[in-house]
Amino acid sequence: QVYLVESGGGLVQAGGSLKLSCAPSGRTFSNSAMAWFRQAPGKEREFVAAINWSGDSTEYLDSVKARFTIFRDNSKTMVYLQMTSLKAEDTAIYYCAAANRPGITRLGWTYAWWGQGTQVTVSE
Repeated sequence: QVYLVESGGGLVQAGGSLKLSCAPSGRTFSNSAMAWFRQAPGKEREFVAAINWSGDSTEYLDSVKARFTIFRDNSKTMVYLQMTSLKAEDTAIYYCAAANRPGITRLGWTYAWWGQGTQVTVSE
């Protein structure tokens, strides 16, 4: 069975930092684009950040640019989301996803594998 496991969520004060990790199980996604999405209570899931298969191209939601960084390890196995200067509006469940293609995509339907999510809560 193939799945993704997120970790690193938690409760942090506004202005703080968290680093989310995504570990694949059952297979590797070294040839796939990877992304982070989030869903806040009462809101639809939204794209946060994506990285292409090689790690040399990234895209971000405008509201997180310059605060969040998505990156892959050298083996392109793990994917991370470094979040800094966190705001209350960043509170959400964060999901890791793996695409069925190597290039970056912001569209949720292009991601075939999803994790269970990790809760990020930012207090003011």
